This record gives sequence, C-alpha cells and structure tokens, in this order.
Amino acid sequence: MNDLNRSEQLRSRIPTLHTCSRLEKIHKGYSSDDKYMVYDGSGCPQYVLRTFSMDHENSKQLEFRSLEWMEQHDVKCSRPVEMGVLPDQGLGYMIVSFIEGNDASEELPLLAPEDQFNIGVEAGLELRKIHQVRCPDSLAPWHERMILKHQRYRTAYNKCGIVIREEERLLSFIDQNLHIMQDRPSLFQHDDFHIGNLIVKSGKLSGVIDFNRRDWGDPVHEFVKTGMFNAEVSVPFSVGQMYGYHESKAPDEHFWRLYSLYLAMTLISSVVWVLKVKPAELELMISKINRAMEDHECFELMIPKWYRERN
Repeated sequence: MNDLNRSEQLRSRIPTLHTCSRLEKIHKGYSSDDKYMVYDGSGCPQYVLRTFSMDHENSKQLEFRSLEWMEQHDVKCSRPVEMGVLPDQGLGYMIVSFIEGNDASEELPLLAPEDQFNIGVEAGLELRKIHQVRCPDSLAPWHERMILKHQRYRTAYNKCGIVIREEERLLSFIDQNLHIMQDRPSLFQHDDFHIGNLIVKSGKLSGVIDFNRRDWGDPVHEFVKTGMFNAEVSVPFSVGQMYGYHESKAPDEHFWRLYSLYLAMTLISSVVWVLKVKPAELELMISKINRAMEDHECFELMIPKWYRERN
C-alpha cells in the first residue's frame, strides 16, 4: 500500500483524524514506528501520529502514560491526545500534539553563542522536571541493572571485531569505577535527551520530543548524549544545559566522575548499537567515540575539555 492510500485509510479509521485536511509521512529518526504530520482543516500542523506493530502495544501504552506524567509536571513536550488499535491491520496508533519549531541541531548553529547557552539552560530546567517521577519499587536497583546491561554489551563488543582506540585504558577506567553506581537513585529518564530531540523556535526552547526510549535510572546518565552529540554542535548549549540542570551552579566532582563512567560505558554500547541498527554509520560513530576519548584524554580527565575551555 502506498503512502497516500495508507494515509487515507488512517484518516477514515481514527476518529480524531476525521476532520484533518491531510497526513504527511515523516521520514526522520531511527524509530521503527511510521510517523505522520497531521494537518488541521486550515492546513496547519496540529498533531503527530505514530503507528506501530501490535507487538509493541505494551511499550507504547507506557510511553503514552509517560507523556501523561510529563503533563502533570508541566514539562514542555507533546501532550498525549489519543491511543488506540486497528486490529484488522495489526497496528496500534498514538496521537500527540505537535510542537512548532525545528530541531535544535539545525537551529543552534544559526544563533549567537549567548542564545545557544540560554537554550541550554532551558533544556536543563526541563530535564530537572522530567526527573521528578520516581521509579516503581518493584524495579531492581539501578547499579544491578546497569552492570548486567554493560556485561551484555561488553560480550557483544568483544565479538564484533571493532577495536576502539586506547581500548585497554577505556575498559580499565570502566572496571575501576563501576562501584560508584552503588546506591544511585532511579528516576524517570527520557534516555535520548539530545539536540535532535529538542525543538527550538524564535531562539527559545519549544519542547522535548520522542519519549519512546524512556527508562528508569540515574539522572546523571541522561547527560551522556551531551558528550556524544551536543557538544560537537554547540558547546555553549551543552554548558548551558549543565548550568540549567544544576540551578546555575557548576556540577560537582561526583557528578563528573559518574558522567565520565556513563560516557565510557556508552562508547562500548555505541559500537554494538550502530553495527546492529545502522552499520552504514559505523565510521561516523567511531569519529564520535574518538572525539569523546580525546575530550577526556582516555578518561584521565573527568571534566571534558569542551567544558573546561568554556569555563
């Protein structure tokens, strides 16, 4: 079925879409969902529609619930509108409000450094709101879950044939610091908080999108995407995010050690992830890994160079 026919079928089957003027498929992101921009009767963007396999229904229900939690805490993000199923098509769907603006990854380079910093501060404040939701008591402690996950990635990395530069120093740093995850809090995580999932309009943060990877864990772990992606595009934004989150104070030494540990672990998992999901982007991922290693001088430095040079 082509995109036009599928769009018309969705419009006819989903009550909220009956009065929309058209659907337009969105061809961005790594999600397995099909995404559509929904335009209202006057031709303006109104909603975003996601359709997904029924196999993912439980996960999507949790995602929808997550957006309800975010609304309760006044997080700048899409508001949940409707969720349902189309059994004869084997699909579920979710409709959320549209956030007007462009990806921060596109907007930040066009702005003055001070404006980039201020948007970073706004992002940090929103991230603090996200972290107000506490983990269910039934979940295992963060350090236990994280160590098991790291062991799985480490095994897969050892078998993949790719070797990170200065691998021995990287792995030694991780092994020597795993214990500092003990007794860390488990709070709600967006778990993909980077400038590709932040929307900016007129030099201001409009909102956070894509909660489909949400998780529970140490809030410090959210910042690994800063080192992997954000700082490469905008150091002022990245520093601003740190200051916004820490209420206009510089992060302390314990934060930086945890951040460095989580970033180091992410370098291992990133190799495994890219080979599985986007193997054509391996070279790009390796360049990001090499930059992160350089920023921390193979994790001899806890505070990355990009932050030191700005402060």
